[in-house]
Amino acid sequence: MARMQTSNHALSRQQLILLVLLTLVWGLNWPVMKMSVADYPPLTFRSLSIWLGVPVLWLALVVMKVPFRLPRKHWPELVWLAATNMFIWHGCIILAIKALSSGRAAILGYTMPIFSAVIGVLLFQAVLSRRGWLGVSAAAMGVALLLWHELSNLAGKPAGVALALVAAATWALGTQLLRRTQLPVPTLTLSFWMTVLTAFVMTALATGFEQSQWRMPGAATWFGIGYNAVLVFGFAHAAWFFLARSLPPLASTLSVMLIPVLGVATGALWLGEVLHWQDFAAVALMVVAIASVLWPSKAKAA
Repeated sequence: MARMQTSNHALSRQQLILLVLLTLVWGLNWPVMKMSVADYPPLTFRSLSIWLGVPVLWLALVVMKVPFRLPRKHWPELVWLAATNMFIWHGCIILAIKALSSGRAAILGYTMPIFSAVIGVLLFQAVLSRRGWLGVSAAAMGVALLLWHELSNLAGKPAGVALALVAAATWALGTQLLRRTQLPVPTLTLSFWMTVLTAFVMTALATGFEQSQWRMPGAATWFGIGYNAVLVFGFAHAAWFFLARSLPPLASTLSVMLIPVLGVATGALWLGEVLHWQDFAAVALMVVAIASVLWPSKAKAA
């Protein structure tokens, strides 16, 4: 199989295809989630999506003959990985989407690569190359540009902004931990059990805070639940965990920076969210961020 040799890692064709599919699924999901929770309790929406996604993921493991067993001694680490990669992220970001526009929630959520790079340097003694720092700087500038015209709106919604940034920072830590885990089980097994644990956590939160708001979802909410169950929890999370374990942290995080760009664009098309010149300038910066870690330093066939 042909492989692209980056400065730090050989990016296989399989990884490249997964990155493209992941970008499409997650990028389109931002306006889908915004429409779904417009008049529906967000934590309940998230709970239903995850519970319906669990059988999809279970079926994938059965078809691919991936073992479900995880030795009891590894469960404490699994819970910690689930908390940093999924519990806090899903709880905080779905509440942020309720408060903010879908595009701006996506932008704030995808400050994750910046947090990841800083956490890697501060906590894990990671050393960034000049290309790595270029990527982080370009991503940071892109986020700043995309937020340019939103500062006045965000100032009136500090809770939504704080929730999105907490979600991004925690996910960044989780990505670093997932990359370094030594758990001797397939990535799909980890994905399945983290998803199951997250379903219980989201259900507990929805029961505690939204039970009085429970009702049958409308058509738009059902569409969002189905989209998230099959494509997000059935495919995207497993694909992301695979990439996070197989690619270096900086490459895996910066490589998905086009997701908020797609989220902003689809939010403008579907929901009428207004775009500015900063949005288009940010596209170029996101491309620079991705190219800085994924552009091949030399061609190589394996």
